[in-house]
Order: sequence, then structure tokens, then C-alpha cells
Amino acid sequence: MSTVSVRIPTILRTYTDGESEVKADGGTLREVIADLDASYSGIAARILDDNGKIRRFVNVYVGDEDVRFAEGLDTPTPAGSQVSVIPAVAGG
Repeated sequence: MSTVSVRIPTILRTYTDGESEVKADGGTLREVIADLDASYSGIAARILDDNGKIRRFVNVYVGDEDVRFAEGLDTPTPAGSQVSVIPAVAGG
């Protein structure tokens, strides 16, 4: 099991007691999100929709790679990598 750093956007920091970066374990993004939710109950529902897919207005990166263009929730999360959760900004 690998440990990664997860960058938490301001809007989700209510789940992490204000922490901007937390640790989570998992070999894939799916496992990391499950571990995050075990530690910070409810946060997964803000990242994933009711079908268990990444929400439309949330971007997730492993390192510099947008997981939508990689393997989605099955994207590998090697030990020491950084996962970034970034809400999309809408408007004009």
C-alpha cells in the first residue's frame, strides 16, 4: 500500500479540519479516495457522483496528469505521489 499526499481545495477543507494537504493510502486513485473517505467522512461524495464516477466539475490530477486522460479512478498512485483535487471554475 502506498501513501500519497492529497491537496484539498478550500471548498472541501471543512471535511479535513482546515488542512490543505492530507495523507491517504492506496495503489490507485479509487483506493486513495476510499481511504480519504474513511478518514474524512463524506469527502468522497463531493469528489464522486452517485454512479461512483468523478464529478463533472471536479478535476483530479496524479502528479501533473489529469486522470480523465489517464485511467480515471484506476490511475496508479505510486508512493510519494501527489494527488490534487481541483474544483472546476465556471463562469465567464
